[in-house]
Amino acid sequence: MARVWQCLDRGRVGPLTEGLIVNVLGTLITILAVVIGAIVLIPILGVVLGLAVAFGGVLLWLLPIVLIAASDKVGTAEKILWILAIIFLSWFAWIFYFFFAPVFDRPQRHSYY
Repeated sequence: MARVWQCLDRGRVGPLTEGLIVNVLGTLITILAVVIGAIVLIPILGVVLGLAVAFGGVLLWLLPIVLIAASDKVGTAEKILWILAIIFLSWFAWIFYFFFAPVFDRPQRHSYY
């Protein structure tokens, strides 16, 4: 190593020191690129993750409403009441729906076929 410093002090750069300088600069540039990439990507990933969690929360909140609306367990008026209960009482109404629905007797439709 002392030989390298002597060559640098005298202004002579040989093939050994050129390779060493290139390796050191390459390593420094790589480290700098990783640090800058992390600084740029961490906030972007945070925003993406935050949006994914918010979108998942909205879908999770809408899931019971969609399932009740598509259900054949209860009639139209009772569906509307259950959906309103879900909106205002949240998940408790969803649990009650599974245990207690249908509360009212469903009107019978007469088929001519």
